[in-house]
Amino acid sequence: MEMLNEVIVQLNDQLWAWIGIPMLVGIGIYFTVLTRGVQFRHFGEMWKLLFKNSMTDEQKEKGNISSFQAFCISTAARVGTGNIIGVAIAISLGGPGSIFWMSLVALLGASTSFVESTLAQLYKERVDDNTFVGGPAFYMKKGLQKHWLGIIFAFLMIVGYGFVMNAVQANAITTSIIETFDLDPTFVVGGLALLSAFVIFGGVHRIAKISEVIVPVMAVAYLAVALFVIGTNIHHLPAVFRLIIENAFGLEQIVGGTLGGVFLLGVKRGLFSNEAGMGSAPNAAATAETSHPAKQGFIQTLSVFIDTVLICNATAFMILLPTLGQVEGEGVAIVLNVLNGQFGAIGGVFLSVCIFFFAFSSLIGGYFYGESNVEFLTKNKHALLLYRLLVIGMVTFGASAEVAIVWNLADLFMPLMAIINLIAVVLLGKYALALLKNYEQQKREGKDPVFVITDLPEIPYVTEWQNK
Repeated sequence: MEMLNEVIVQLNDQLWAWIGIPMLVGIGIYFTVLTRGVQFRHFGEMWKLLFKNSMTDEQKEKGNISSFQAFCISTAARVGTGNIIGVAIAISLGGPGSIFWMSLVALLGASTSFVESTLAQLYKERVDDNTFVGGPAFYMKKGLQKHWLGIIFAFLMIVGYGFVMNAVQANAITTSIIETFDLDPTFVVGGLALLSAFVIFGGVHRIAKISEVIVPVMAVAYLAVALFVIGTNIHHLPAVFRLIIENAFGLEQIVGGTLGGVFLLGVKRGLFSNEAGMGSAPNAAATAETSHPAKQGFIQTLSVFIDTVLICNATAFMILLPTLGQVEGEGVAIVLNVLNGQFGAIGGVFLSVCIFFFAFSSLIGGYFYGESNVEFLTKNKHALLLYRLLVIGMVTFGASAEVAIVWNLADLFMPLMAIINLIAVVLLGKYALALLKNYEQQKREGKDPVFVITDLPEIPYVTEWQNK
């Protein structure tokens, strides 16, 4: 296991340093320029669309997935252990400066998120009267006419999210609960497996309904506690800002040769958390019933902001303000020490509850991403049943696996998925840009934008929107 872990670490470093990071940053800048900063210009529009009810009464009765529910599924998958444990790891290994790079890459990557989610809406497929399915594998097949590339991506998504990522989330849940409440590990692992099965076997509609309850509650509760900690230590804020900037660009890091490591950790943990450009969120974006593909692109872009700029930075400042960067412990223990210092024993209980909900929501979101890609590969119901059983098996395995190798496997699948997805997104990006222009033109005319394929006949191989 040690040898395997070492091989995985070496592959991670090479993929990230030479391919993954240059592509993520470069393409984030590329789409930020081409869209004229869509993630900044339309920030207000994103919030309006999020809470606007765009479905008819008939669609509600059929049980169609709303834009808000699709947003909650993707946010559930994004907001997970990376927002707590990942941020703590980045600070402990890379220093406070890694938070700067995490935030910057998220802001740039938000433009990529807009493009990939808009493409997912454009090339989605109808499963039945009230369900859509889509994502990178679908726009690779239909938009690029490269079915084989979609198959490769679908396989990576199934293994990376359905199995490996869910093992990471399961590990975080059981470790936190066992250490906090001193429960029997067998009981905890078994309970998690049963709870996961209950949600997973309910399909996308049960996942959507649970996500739209869990996501707002857990995000607001966590941010409220973080704001309290930040508020009580607000006098340290100037020092912490200086610490972050000095560590991100500091002479000490340049002389010591660690500046690249600070940047690398920030980008890796940022992508693990917000997933912009990785091709995961588009699987959720495609499920929404909406009148224009760009609408869901805007909403999914907002999810990146909430995940990294709000929740990840809330964790970072909650750690850095009381400690001034002198962190103690590893991983989740860093956050635990801070909360115990601020709230006493109740802090540990609150953290365990947060980790459970963050990780469990990511688990069911990751499962759904895998399910979408199983449906891309085959419509066979037995294959879907096998996938569900294997996911439960991986949840059980991950709950007791060695933490390091599970995290490193997750790190390995992220750049592999991102590289393939980003190639497709760049090649198809012109269609997302045309949709953005079409949306903005209708808004200037005072309309509620509605997309009809005849408006943009240059977009090829679109089927769902021809039926509008």
